[in-house]
Amino acid sequence: MSRFSTGKNSFAISDRSGLRYRYKDMRREWNGLLVGRDEFEPKQPQLGPFRKVVDAQALKDARPDRVEPPVERLLTPNAFTSGSAASAVITVFEPSHGRSTSDTVRFRNVFGFDGFTKATIENASGYVITVTTTDEYTFTAASGTATTGNTRGGGENATVGPVTLVS
Repeated sequence: MSRFSTGKNSFAISDRSGLRYRYKDMRREWNGLLVGRDEFEPKQPQLGPFRKVVDAQALKDARPDRVEPPVERLLTPNAFTSGSAASAVITVFEPSHGRSTSDTVRFRNVFGFDGFTKATIENASGYVITVTTTDEYTFTAASGTATTGNTRGGGENATVGPVTLVS
């Protein structure tokens, strides 16, 4: 292999200015230019290479199967409608309820209406419902029947939730 000379008595021409410099005093810039020591410009940080920022794809110790506990929901004012006269069926209006037929629900903070007492509607063991639409379902009251029929009631602050909810 051949060796290069030290260049202690050599001169070189700057690629930027065309001036003559001692070969030992020349510096190579990031863009490949050979320039004198006083002409040297370091590479600007904006010219990169940039850090590769990668978004994380997963969470450590994720628990995707967690189910939120059921909560009480506020019903619209006077959400209950009695069935025909002498009927024990009550229809409940709860927009987008997401419930299924045979779910058990318990009503709270209800006012009596059309022959149904507060205690009857707020039955501690709840009621099994039958879904009729995405916004309504029905249940059969444990006692009492409608006196007039097709009457709305229940009050302004009636709520519905699971039977097991602790008040």
